[in-house]
Amino acid sequence: MVKEALLYERLTEDKIRCLNCAHYCLIPPGKRGICGVRENIGSRLYALNYRKAIACHIDPIEKKPFFHFLPASFSLSIAAVGCNFRCLNCQNFDISQGFKGKEEIPGQDLAPAEIVNLALKNQLPSISYTYTEPTIFLEYALETMSLARKKGIKNTFVSNGFMSPQSAKMVVPYLDAINIDIKSFSDQFYKSICGAKIKPVLETAKFMKKSKIWLEITTLVIPTLNDSTENFKKIANFIKKALGAETPWHITQFSGAISWQLQHLPETPVETLEKGWQIGKRAGLKYVYCGNVPGLPSEDTFCPKCKTLCIDRFAYDIHRFDKNGKCPKCKESLNLILK
Repeated sequence: MVKEALLYERLTEDKIRCLNCAHYCLIPPGKRGICGVRENIGSRLYALNYRKAIACHIDPIEKKPFFHFLPASFSLSIAAVGCNFRCLNCQNFDISQGFKGKEEIPGQDLAPAEIVNLALKNQLPSISYTYTEPTIFLEYALETMSLARKKGIKNTFVSNGFMSPQSAKMVVPYLDAINIDIKSFSDQFYKSICGAKIKPVLETAKFMKKSKIWLEITTLVIPTLNDSTENFKKIANFIKKALGAETPWHITQFSGAISWQLQHLPETPVETLEKGWQIGKRAGLKYVYCGNVPGLPSEDTFCPKCKTLCIDRFAYDIHRFDKNGKCPKCKESLNLILK
């Protein structure tokens, strides 16, 4: 099943420019864009992954990760194949990259209404568009998000942020929260490791914040590639100045063993994660978290005013001590989205 893409323009009789993401691919007849799922067929652009679910699971919302959006809840997680990045560190490369160059687009037919009904049946308060890049299954996601919104179900994106202004504007009316990767503050890192550029990612993050979409940021720390003090400082300062001190920053551990093409690199040392955490806190960020290492105190939420423990986490075992989103001791807001 295919669907005509929402965002493209005809440049000549047969050549098309895709407007779905910041690559703005020029696609000749019979060819596909960088994402691998948008094809020029008869001078029209079609989304080949429409209604083709490659993954559908129930996850803790903290797995996305969202620590301040519906904490301790579960989310229906959905994905179709495709990605506009080619991150060498990708941990879902089998569904983001593995199909590229092949004729058939894998996935199981799963209608938007069925996805929403699954969320309702399992009493899940949100649907997360995740695992691959949700912008790349925009048509599928938007139909699902619209139906979910009518049923009172929240929508979240887990995204690389490399959206076009057009796709970002289309998503915002139905989106409740987004986690955006800021993988590095180096354009060279984005070009060599991800096959992209950093500027559109930063612009998407600022646009989402301006649009009052709940935003959290994630940085996967890869030894020797983006683990410098300078890089941490630049990301922390960008979050503080452009997105706000209340924006959570997740600094997470890399594992070469489960990466696409960086198996030769070691796991990120905990000391490096904690260095990033300290830099984030010194920059004035209220909520900085170390991830993928269960049991660290930096996985917990403390009151930004009196430092009282408010949410205790050990992996996905969550214990809340807050009082309706406020510190139980001093009543300071914890910037939690609870409904």
